[in-house]
Amino acid sequence: MAKKRFPSSRERAYGAPSSVLRRASIGGVVIAVLLAVAGLVAYFTRTENAAPVKAAPASTSSPGSPAPAATAHAGEAVAAPPRTTDPIEFAKAASRVLWTYDTRSFSQAEHLAGLKRWMTGEKKYADWKSVMDQVPSPVLWARMHDNGQHAGARIGEGHFPQAFKTALAQDPGAITEAYVYAVTVTGKQSIAWKGSGAGAESRSTTLAVQCRPHHNCALVGVLPNVAP
Repeated sequence: MAKKRFPSSRERAYGAPSSVLRRASIGGVVIAVLLAVAGLVAYFTRTENAAPVKAAPASTSSPGSPAPAATAHAGEAVAAPPRTTDPIEFAKAASRVLWTYDTRSFSQAEHLAGLKRWMTGEKKYADWKSVMDQVPSPVLWARMHDNGQHAGARIGEGHFPQAFKTALAQDPGAITEAYVYAVTVTGKQSIAWKGSGAGAESRSTTLAVQCRPHHNCALVGVLPNVAP
């Protein structure tokens, strides 16, 4: 029997040219929010021929620490977002759910509905398309369901990218327009499927997270490249 395989990063990142245009538009807004530093511009824009992002799949947390409140309960396709005002802790939890899925028990639509709960309600900043691009297409999801494929994730650490910290230090008040933070998270995704098949892969991503004062954090979007 042929060995089952889990989808490649190219299969999972299936955005069309229109996705690139949408990303550029949203990216323009977020770039302004993130002080429009030259070092971050490249992380919010890309060409059609750029390598696709891998889906999953100033403080720094300790390596190996689990992300908070990112475990789905019975009947939930995706865990509920944590109630936190810490952008790093929120980004770690968000990365975990982005790298976790169970095609055996939930449809692609149910999975997306669960992720939608993590998004900011401010449409001016929300880049839902960048989050959808992290999820397999309906056709690929169905194929993965036939193979009983599911994935979990362990989060390593999260931090503010250096370019973001530098820009914020130069103009601390600029972030008060929308309170959107760039956070880079690393970890490992473990994937399993029928027939005792399994695999694991290191992951890293940079997320845009909104944390307004006295409000819980929410996800703005996923940057197309990882900011160190």
